Amino acid sequence: MRGSARALAQLGIVLLAALALLSLLLVATGHAVGPALAALVRGAFGSSYAITSATIVRMIPLGFAGLAVSLAFRAGILNIGAEGQLLMGAAAAAALAVPLAAAPAAVGIPLLLTGGAVAGAAWAAVAALLRLRFGVLEVISTIMLNFVAQYLTGWLVRGPLQEPTRVNPQSASLPSALQLPVLLEGTRLHVGVLLLVVVAFATWWWLTHTASGFRVRAVGMNEAAARSAGEVAVGRTIAGAFVVSGLLAGLGGAVEYTGVTYALYENFSPGYGYTAIAVALLARLHPLGVLGTALLFGALEAGANAMQRDAGVPSVVVSVVEAVLILLIVGADRWSDRLSARAEAAT
Repeated sequence: MRGSARALAQLGIVLLAALALLSLLLVATGHAVGPALAALVRGAFGSSYAITSATIVRMIPLGFAGLAVSLAFRAGILNIGAEGQLLMGAAAAAALAVPLAAAPAAVGIPLLLTGGAVAGAAWAAVAALLRLRFGVLEVISTIMLNFVAQYLTGWLVRGPLQEPTRVNPQSASLPSALQLPVLLEGTRLHVGVLLLVVVAFATWWWLTHTASGFRVRAVGMNEAAARSAGEVAVGRTIAGAFVVSGLLAGLGGAVEYTGVTYALYENFSPGYGYTAIAVALLARLHPLGVLGTALLFGALEAGANAMQRDAGVPSVVVSVVEAVLILLIVGADRWSDRLSARAEAAT
C-alpha cells in the first residue's frame, strides 16, 4: 500500500515536471502557452470523437508495444526492438492479406493477426539467438534490427507488396471483410482495444500466477541467483520471454494494419515502439499499468497533432517531452531506490 502511494506520488511529480518542461519549450519556441496547452487538451479529450478516434486509437499500438517492452524488461532483457517487431507484424499481415483477400472474416482476420504475431516473435528470436549463441548485447542487436525492419518495409511497399497500380509506395488496401470491426459507428474505434485489454490481463495473470511467469520474474530480478539455484533454465527462459515480447509487438503491428491503416507504407509507425519504452517504464513494468500509461501517451500523441494544427506548434516538441519523460522516470527510480536503501540502513 505504502509502495503504491509512493509510486503514484512519483508519477504525479514526473507528470508535473513534464508539464513544466512543455511550457518552457513553448515559451522558448515563441508560442503562447495557454492556447497551445488548450489545443493539446482539446485534441486529446475535447470531444467524444477525439477520445475514441484519436486518443484511444493511438493507445492501442502503444499498449501492445508497451506490453512487449514491459515483459522483456521484467525478464531482464533490454528489448529496444519493439519498433522493428511491430513493423514486421504489420508487414506479415499485409503479405498474408494477398492470398487471403477472398477469405471470410472469421477465417481471414485471425490468420492475419496470428501471422503478424508470429512474424514479431520470429524477429525477436533473431536477437535472442544472437545474445544466447554469440553474446551480442540485445540493446545493439534490437536497434540494428529496427533499422533493418524499417528499410525492409520500404522495399516491400516499393516491390513485392506494392499496390497493383504501382503509383504510391504502399500495399493494396485491405478488403473491408478483413478489417477489424468498428466498435462505435461514426468513429475509428475498433475491437483492437478489447483485444489489448484481454492481452494485458492475460500477461499479468501469466506473470503472477504461473510457474513460467515466476521463472521470468526470477531471472529478471537476479539472473545469477536464478542460475545458481539450479531450478531455472535461464537461457531457455530468456529466449522464451524474448519471443513472447516480440509476439506482443508483432500483434500490435497487425492490429494497427487491420484496424486503422488498412495498408502498409513507409513510416508505417511514427515511433510507437520507441515511445513504448516510456509507456512501460512509467507503468513500472506492470502489464495493467501499461493500459493507463498507453492511454496517457495516446492522448499526448493526439494532442500534439491538434497543437500543431490549431496553434502552429511543431509536434516534435511533444516528442522531446516524451524523451525527457524517460529520463525523469529513470532518475526518479534511482532516487527512490536510494531513499529505500537509506531507510533500510537506518533500521
